[in-house]
Amino acid sequence: MAFLRTAAHALLTLSLVGRTVTPVAAIDLDPTNSDSIKSAAAIVAKDLMGYYATGSTGAVISGIPGLLTYPPYYWWEAGAMFGQMVEYWYYTGDDTYNDIVSAGMQFQVGNARDFMPANQSKDEGNDDQLFWAFTVMSATEVGFPNPPADKPQWLALAQSVFNQLTTRWDTSLCAGGLPWQIYTWNQGYNYKNTAANGGLFQLGARLAKYTGNTTYADWANKAYDWLASSPLITADMQVYDGSNSLKNCTDVDRLQWSYNYGIMIGGAAYMYNYTNGSQIWETRLTGFLQHAESVFFPTAYGSQTMVEVACEVTQKCDVDQWSFKAYLSRWMAISAQIAPFTAAKITPLLQASAKAAAKQCNGGTDGTECGSRWFQDTCDGNVGVGQSMSALSVINANLIASAKAPLSADTGGTSKGNPAAGTGGNEGSVLPVAGRRVVGRPRCDSCVSVVVIAALGS
Repeated sequence: MAFLRTAAHALLTLSLVGRTVTPVAAIDLDPTNSDSIKSAAAIVAKDLMGYYATGSTGAVISGIPGLLTYPPYYWWEAGAMFGQMVEYWYYTGDDTYNDIVSAGMQFQVGNARDFMPANQSKDEGNDDQLFWAFTVMSATEVGFPNPPADKPQWLALAQSVFNQLTTRWDTSLCAGGLPWQIYTWNQGYNYKNTAANGGLFQLGARLAKYTGNTTYADWANKAYDWLASSPLITADMQVYDGSNSLKNCTDVDRLQWSYNYGIMIGGAAYMYNYTNGSQIWETRLTGFLQHAESVFFPTAYGSQTMVEVACEVTQKCDVDQWSFKAYLSRWMAISAQIAPFTAAKITPLLQASAKAAAKQCNGGTDGTECGSRWFQDTCDGNVGVGQSMSALSVINANLIASAKAPLSADTGGTSKGNPAAGTGGNEGSVLPVAGRRVVGRPRCDSCVSVVVIAALGS
């Protein structure tokens, strides 16, 4: 696992050779001015999509619609990137990339319309599938143009993933919870993590708000209650990464990542809104935000600039982790909108972080690519999809005050759903006769695999 992580990092480094920092002025951003924000966002969006295609309607660089080049970029990050571009359109109204984004999203849904395409279905984890579900859920909520009527619809795709996740709820160990991985032979199957379980919580909360169906809210509460009863969420709302189910989830990986907090903040904000401002969700959301502020906006870097503290300062983040600040920014912004009592705390953090991120966007051959350490005044030369996505997310987030609230089926949402999507027994059809050990996205040091099956001929 460590070898694959090192190899991917080395390949990314090689891919960036020659993309030296160009001594030009960084983006001058006024986070209180919508025109300034949109201008900055357009620059960063162009660079971000440049990792995917040769132009807004050009050739896909990986050769497969919906995929970034691998190595170094895994399938899930492409889904997250499309979600960022959906939100770019939502915030700015710029539809330049809509067609290519929509086409990429649709190409990866798979024959069973569940985001388990043949090129990924044996390898993907529950959290991988969830990030694609987040993307189509965002498309549903913001009114992103619907696919043709004969194609899978955004809401139905989100429901399909939700339904499949509920069938994987595992009570045999730890009294419940989702494993990180879907299949037993994948390394990390015995790791029950916040990304998968918090993701189910958030997706359930969003579906409940959009559809009004209490079943989704019931599952959101169930997932949250399990997290709260496990070591993953403490009584004072600290969020840890995951736990070893072979030890009955009695231990915990205490690393704190911004995306885990983002997932929980987003889910709690949606539940606060869905329950018309219930005190319990206000308390939980407040706790998550307080810890997110203390951990990811450290006083050593000015108290208002977002930092991925576990790896950023030392530049030890892996390819995935460079994107994590995008998700904390995204869901902090949503919280400020749908749980308005949080706006006073969140707004200055997003404004200061956006201004700092823009200063990092003067790198690469074009002089506009965004680096990783926002607490520095010029690009640190560490550029890539995650870095651009994070910068775009925090810049866009400063338009949240003027953005339309998430739609629901009762307030103008037009995406067509299918509550039974994903329940047709499709998953069994992708099980291989002989599996292979998959070295996936290592984000924990305590992941233990139950079954390791060597692929024949490998």
